[in-house]
Amino acid sequence: MSSNLAEGVSAFTSNAFLVEGERTVLVDAGANFDIVSRIRERVDETDDLDAVILTHTHPDHVGNVDAVRDAFDAETWGFDPDQPAVDNVIEDESRVRIGDDDYVALHTPGHKNDHLCFYSGDASALFAGDLVFQNGGFGRTDLPEGDRDLLIESIDRLRSVVDDSLAAMHVGHGPSVTQRPYDHVEMAARAARLG
Repeated sequence: MSSNLAEGVSAFTSNAFLVEGERTVLVDAGANFDIVSRIRERVDETDDLDAVILTHTHPDHVGNVDAVRDAFDAETWGFDPDQPAVDNVIEDESRVRIGDDDYVALHTPGHKNDHLCFYSGDASALFAGDLVFQNGGFGRTDLPEGDRDLLIESIDRLRSVVDDSLAAMHVGHGPSVTQRPYDHVEMAARAARLG
């Protein structure tokens, strides 16, 4: 079960998904709000948060990392170990346990060099970070490390892995997509090529 702990927050933040199960994981930590109390509302013991997994290290996704590390003694996982928010490396195409399911990590640069998406065929779920959004939105490429051509390649790579059986796409900003999410990935691929 996944819940967005940043829901209803008006401050500038990314979404932050708490996925409970065999391995309770926070996917992105968000920023500028008290995430620790929101985790404690759902997790009983302070050692019940097993890990923080980062889609990428833009400040709005990692601003709360230190607070989560301090409160739960949880290590972080991401693509680039040179980033201060990353304790452990997730390599491209490695398997990552999130909740009760295994996800494949896909290195998807273009929005930021260390961007990862996480896809589980068994769970029929995707954590897309800031690569793609609802209604064909896609990650900005006007920030440092942004590259439109690389972003398009990353979206195409994602399209080659997921298919129209995808049931849920959890994105870095805005609502999760649970109605035909693959169509939104397709729309993002087209929109990125146009603009």
